[in-house]
Amino acid sequence: MARHEPTTNAELMSREVVPPLPVARPAMPFQDAARLSLADTQLRFNMGKATTTIRGKRVKAVAELPDWQDLREAGRAIKDRTLRHLDKYLVQFEESVQRVGGKVHWAADAEDANRIVAGIVKSHGANEVVKIKSLTTDEIGLNEALAHQGIKAYETDLAELIIQLADERSSHILVPAIHKSRAEIREIFRRTLENTEGLSDDPKQLAAAARAHLRKKFLTVPVAVSGVNFGVAETGTVCIVESEGNGRMCLTLPRVLVSVMGIEKLVPTWRDLEVYLQTLPRSSTAERMNPYTSFWTGLAPKRDGPDEFHLILLDDGRTKVLGDRVGRQALQCIRCSACLNICPVYERTGGHAYNSVYPGPIGAILTPQLVGVGNAGSLPYASSLCGACYEVCPVKINIPEVLIHLRGQVVRHKQEKLTGRLAPENVAMQALGKVFTSPRRYRAMQKIGRQGQKLMVRKGVIERLPGYLGGWTAVRDVFPIAPQTFREWWAQRERTVRPKQPPREETRP
Repeated sequence: MARHEPTTNAELMSREVVPPLPVARPAMPFQDAARLSLADTQLRFNMGKATTTIRGKRVKAVAELPDWQDLREAGRAIKDRTLRHLDKYLVQFEESVQRVGGKVHWAADAEDANRIVAGIVKSHGANEVVKIKSLTTDEIGLNEALAHQGIKAYETDLAELIIQLADERSSHILVPAIHKSRAEIREIFRRTLENTEGLSDDPKQLAAAARAHLRKKFLTVPVAVSGVNFGVAETGTVCIVESEGNGRMCLTLPRVLVSVMGIEKLVPTWRDLEVYLQTLPRSSTAERMNPYTSFWTGLAPKRDGPDEFHLILLDDGRTKVLGDRVGRQALQCIRCSACLNICPVYERTGGHAYNSVYPGPIGAILTPQLVGVGNAGSLPYASSLCGACYEVCPVKINIPEVLIHLRGQVVRHKQEKLTGRLAPENVAMQALGKVFTSPRRYRAMQKIGRQGQKLMVRKGVIERLPGYLGGWTAVRDVFPIAPQTFREWWAQRERTVRPKQPPREETRP
């Protein structure tokens, strides 16, 4: 996305580069991180209990809607149309926001977005911000970037607050602290918050302790930062959905509001929200409606809400994803987390094994596209391809299809890195490709293989192949080539059952 206009004083005054911290590039391959997670029995218990509960509630909530499948198809169609005409809708959205008093900034990447936010905060003489739960700001590493500028960000969502106080990363799109038990949360609060002596692990007491900690911040911090669930191109309206009310506090009390929005979060018209406000809550929290659904359209008169509204439209690799006809499905995601809760891999490993802001099946297809398959090459393999994620997705993202597509990109990336080298796997696959494309060569190789395998067959199986092929048989036995192929058997049958008949003499009347 080339468009970037530094038209605000805040942006012009903040030219120091804020270190970008984009979507995390996995520190280790998923398979290695997963082994560490699988060894944590408490984590597996917490994850299994939580995801099982959420799945059960979701099934009941979805069953209440007889037109659920129609809503899924409508949600997919709206998102597909929006992505095909995203350039037009983005310009329309910018004009709509400006018309109602908002200021629009375009950020090509995480560095741009972080610089803009820091500039706005500094222009108001502030050194603190309150934040509404936002995956997009986590993606760009906003909290760390602001800290580098001497600005403290306070998470106000209960689960995000827990993660922040524990100095950990989120492990779930919707419930960042899903891997924590109540006892663990109590210990975190007792260690980091004031006046928590005698605090129990009762949920009401835990929530009350968090409320007391945040109340002063809501009333005194002048700048709030939010993400965006949906932006309406037609009206310039911004929407967030939440369950606790902390977002509503951030939207109404601070005098300055900064919203960071991924460019894919658009819908064309106000009416389109009807679909998503039915499917999102049922797919995420298994509720008919989110307890707090907030809309704001620019600035309201008579000091109802903030005096200043800034909207940052973030690319950060999204236009690159948009150029992939198969992979662009990932941009249709509405961040409901249904795919995480149903995934057997995520349920057993938790979100930290993915080493990304976006864990689970959606993370396995989104993160590699945002950071490049060379930086997250193992994530497309973090799936059994069972298809459960596709079945529950409220916008019908065909995650298995994208996973297979990305696995192909991973292989091609490895091949490009090995160009000019005699990589055994490359050489073997190229040779097999030539064999499989020629029936004559295929039959010849079958005969050669039948003779060559005689030294390796033991008790009807090949237990160990030589050289580099030994990796294949290290965890499996290989059955030898049959003494007779199907084609050979069929040809023999035809000769036996249907002996060649002499040609009939043609008779004429």
